[in-house]
Amino acid sequence: MKSMGFRRTALCMALGICLTSALSLNQAHAANTDGSLVGRTAPNAEVTVRNPATGFVRTVRADDSGNYRFPFLPVGEYQVEVVADGQALSQPAQTTISLGNATTLNIAAGGSATDLAAVQVIGSRVVSAVDVTSTEIATNISREEVARLPVQRDIIDVATLAPGVNRGEFGGISFGGSSVAENTVYINGLNVTDFYNRVGFSSLPFSFLEEFQIKTGGYSVEYGRSTGGVINAVTRRGTNEFHAGADIVIDGLWQGNGRNYAPTLYTRWDDSDENNYSVWGSGALIKDRLFFFGIYEKRDLDSQNTDDGGGNFFENHGDNDFWGAKVDWQINDANLLEVFGFSDKNDTTQDVFGFDADAGTRGDFRNRIINKTGGDNWAATYTGYFTDTFSMKAMYGENERSASAIGVNDDRCSLVQDQRVNTSFIGCTSNTSVIDRTDTREAMRLDFEWNLGDHLLRFGADHENNTSDYSSRYPGDGLRYEVNNAGARVNGVTVPAGTVYVRTRQVANQGTFETENEAYYIEDNWNVTPNLLLNLGVRIESFDNKDAAGNSYIKLNDMIAPRFGFSWDLNGDGRSKVFGNAGRYFLPVANVINIKQAGPFLDARRFYFWDGTFASGDNPIPGLGAEIGTVDDSQGDGSVADFRGEVDKDMDPVYQDEFILGFQQMLGEKWSWGVSGTYRKMHNAIDDMEVVNSCGDSGFVMANPGKDLTYYTDTDCDGESDGFVTIDTSQTGWELRDGTMIGWENPKRTYRAIELQLDRAWDDKWAFNATYVWSMSKGNYEGPVNSDTDFADSGRTEAFDNPFVEIGGYGYLPNDHRHQIKLRGNYAITDNWTIGATLDAASGRPMSEYGAGNPYDDNEFLTHYICESDPSLCYTDQGQWRLSRRGAYDTLPWTYNLGLSVAYNTTLGPVKLNAKFAVYNVLNEQTVIERNETLQEEEGVGLMNPFFGNPTAFQAPRNAQFILSLSY
Repeated sequence: MKSMGFRRTALCMALGICLTSALSLNQAHAANTDGSLVGRTAPNAEVTVRNPATGFVRTVRADDSGNYRFPFLPVGEYQVEVVADGQALSQPAQTTISLGNATTLNIAAGGSATDLAAVQVIGSRVVSAVDVTSTEIATNISREEVARLPVQRDIIDVATLAPGVNRGEFGGISFGGSSVAENTVYINGLNVTDFYNRVGFSSLPFSFLEEFQIKTGGYSVEYGRSTGGVINAVTRRGTNEFHAGADIVIDGLWQGNGRNYAPTLYTRWDDSDENNYSVWGSGALIKDRLFFFGIYEKRDLDSQNTDDGGGNFFENHGDNDFWGAKVDWQINDANLLEVFGFSDKNDTTQDVFGFDADAGTRGDFRNRIINKTGGDNWAATYTGYFTDTFSMKAMYGENERSASAIGVNDDRCSLVQDQRVNTSFIGCTSNTSVIDRTDTREAMRLDFEWNLGDHLLRFGADHENNTSDYSSRYPGDGLRYEVNNAGARVNGVTVPAGTVYVRTRQVANQGTFETENEAYYIEDNWNVTPNLLLNLGVRIESFDNKDAAGNSYIKLNDMIAPRFGFSWDLNGDGRSKVFGNAGRYFLPVANVINIKQAGPFLDARRFYFWDGTFASGDNPIPGLGAEIGTVDDSQGDGSVADFRGEVDKDMDPVYQDEFILGFQQMLGEKWSWGVSGTYRKMHNAIDDMEVVNSCGDSGFVMANPGKDLTYYTDTDCDGESDGFVTIDTSQTGWELRDGTMIGWENPKRTYRAIELQLDRAWDDKWAFNATYVWSMSKGNYEGPVNSDTDFADSGRTEAFDNPFVEIGGYGYLPNDHRHQIKLRGNYAITDNWTIGATLDAASGRPMSEYGAGNPYDDNEFLTHYICESDPSLCYTDQGQWRLSRRGAYDTLPWTYNLGLSVAYNTTLGPVKLNAKFAVYNVLNEQTVIERNETLQEEEGVGLMNPFFGNPTAFQAPRNAQFILSLSY
């Protein structure tokens, strides 16, 4: 099946060649692993580009108008020579090729070299300013720039330097108001994004990386599967000269104490020391032909922390190795082959102890949990320059990510919470799930460029097979026990207010689940006039999520994503431009949907009166009295169901439309400024909905809330599903207490932003960048994950489980930070000493207050309704309810994060020494960035949650880092 998919991709590429039209020679587009060089010179002149470090040489002939183009150039420093009529036009010009960009270098007859894209080359540095051939919004950051700034050696920290990018929940980042589950990350062209939940990605040490590009909007049709942003990075490579080095990173210096705002938080005992030691080497195996770069890193982790309830103390230890390597083979001047691989496997041991929060003392040992993450990854890429005007790239790679958490007490100890006291687990385990999962991606892609006249045609395809081997269960007897106080009802049964009850929950699943994602794209970049560029493209995608037996569960085909852009060089001198972009972007369905909706998923919840006792010993299971109601296994009963009744037959995909308009201008030779406006609108959602059929029976269906739903159900009320029914879920699908049917609101999310940017390029003395973003993120749908309710199963949120979740749910969304100011700069005090600073200031996110009931039926689930009556009256005619709209309760305070660094570099014979001391969050700001937003809970309607409003997350405390690098 996989081989046929690849052959189908190759066939479509061949057909695409036959359908092409004319192309341009001087466009800014480049592939996601390299850059391009374009420009104008004497008509029909021979232009030669040469990389002195690797001996790479390539020559093309300019056209009758003097236009030339070198596509798919590896990132690095180059010399450019032009010969016309047997005579050199000038001395060789020096230029730099950066990631994902095209450098424009015009070499005029008469011996002058000019750079009309305002890319000034000084030695080995590129000063980026106005690029009149680009219609996207992207930020390029090199390893050298990061070395001069107080920036953590982490891809996420580098990405947050870009305007409009913020840290979000679950360890992710938010681009332009999107949730953290909507981004894509590439390393050397290989997609390394987590496809299980779409939040994380495979990690590499900073010493292995060369350059980063953060795409925040308007990106080309070669990129897809993202409605947030794209992070693109390339690794270092070898040259003809042998180089080696060592990096020592000592973290956890001068740590500030975490703050303790509420009884449920005990962060003042948190501490972390993480030290990394790496050695690397690079050089030529065959001069001018075969090169290598290799790195080995030792990672030591020692940290400690308490849980939110202060009842458990955790000690974490990690002693892991990373290796990475890259081999580049310049077969000849027309054919290149590169292979890279890395292993980011990590094993972390977590020892769990009891904890006395009042005394601040650690108790007895309770459990040891082994966490395994990461995996082995590799990719091979071929580049072929077939003619001066036709080139291609082909890539195949595999990306592996494992995730397992297994404790020594998993077989005998169960999860137990007494939520009347706090959220800590009591007893001999706090391992919330026994998980063993391995996700493997097989990725392949083809990319072509063809130049003809005033047009540049780019087209290609990519195909991914994403497979998850998965098993999970709760530890101990497989049940999770929660003791709590009741409101007026428990599991639909009326009980006296204040009744103490126990909820047990059993969750388990296993199987192998696969998803196939495929896309084809074509793009024409047309120079309508010398000053006006049009970018016209379309991407056609398909997503096929399958069950454990390999049958299609959710299959979305023929998703057409048009992209249009323009760039107008106002004065024809490359120093100012007006640009715009309009595009559509589709979001794939995460594998967690296949696993938990299309497998033998069990989620059984039972409720009991508590008999007032706990079992003796270190496994204090609460005693169970009479059962309240019947088992609730509506989310999954452990069987593989008839999917026709659990998924919309005619599902529509999730997509976002984006519109950008901007202006950029040079101010002198080093300064530039710009302004842009962005509008994003999300269309559709794919989520689980509990739908009531015409016979009064309910069940969960994966569907598009607010749209037509076609599913297999019981049509004659004999208890058996017998036919397909189509309903309009905006009007019906949920039954109220009085028998009235209502429907769901359409999902809505809009993002509006104005961005201002001022930049002063590095000139060996100082550099400065300032951005301000005003933005507004509004709607009733954050995205496939919910950060305000901490629900991380992508596409299975509470947002549309029933219609009441979204009544009153339109408002300011959790990723709405109205104002963001980012400053960064560095200054060379002497040739050896450099200081750097960063400031990230952002207004706080909105806060809601959630209830769990509503005035119209007896269902209890997440809502915006708050019962203000005595609990016993909430579901009577005397019940008093208040609708609290989303984001209207409060706004969290501004956060300020100041970073400072000092760096020293010198040469000791053949050895270069670089040392940097950086302090992050210098002022040790501990602003609250998240609070508990649940005012009333299920089974506790009418009762106030004592933990409502308590902080659940703060800014990371002050931390210092020392980095020592030696190289020769």
